[in-house]
Amino acid sequence: MTRLPFDVVAFDLDGTLADTALDLAAGLNHVLGHFGRDGIDPASVRNLVGHGAKALIRKGLAVTGAPSEELVEEGYPIFLDYYGANICHGTKAYPEVETALDALTAQGVAVALCTNKPEGLTHQLLEALGWTGRFASIVGGDTLPVRKPDPAPLNEAIARAGGDGPAAFVGDSITDADTARAARLPFIAVSFGFSDRPVEQLGADAIIDDYRELIPALERL
Repeated sequence: MTRLPFDVVAFDLDGTLADTALDLAAGLNHVLGHFGRDGIDPASVRNLVGHGAKALIRKGLAVTGAPSEELVEEGYPIFLDYYGANICHGTKAYPEVETALDALTAQGVAVALCTNKPEGLTHQLLEALGWTGRFASIVGGDTLPVRKPDPAPLNEAIARAGGDGPAAFVGDSITDADTARAARLPFIAVSFGFSDRPVEQLGADAIIDDYRELIPALERL
């Protein structure tokens, strides 16, 4: 096996490592119901995820009627409470993802996590998925004063993982692509995640359709 040219590979979470759409949709629809609005089909929610819970609520309000920041602020704790209590009812890891993560670790590559999900909910979801202790570092959307696409969270995740050499980022959205570009890191996009545009438009250095393709893609980079 070719030695990978990276010391750290960082990953987004929602839509990249795990399909969280059903649970995120349930949380959003709970908030919309609180405001007397109709729910949104989970398939449509896949195109609304990426900038954190407040942005998700804001987009959900826009789809179902007039949004306002007052409603976003009111709905945010309602979403967090509901989602936290139902965080892994419909969420599933993508096929072969654990095998790919194990393969990276076996090659001495540190695996980091950089997500816009709040850090507390991130740890809660990782525990529910049986992934506690799997990542060398975890940076959530509220770990730092800024979040993706600012490059600081990604740089912090890599630094906390002990990375002082080459690193790469794996994600699913324009937010992740912009973050990688801002951090001047290679970006691998998954074609099966949550994106508001075709994956070919993300400007990724590589696109994978299955986690069995991750190691070969990293080797080519």
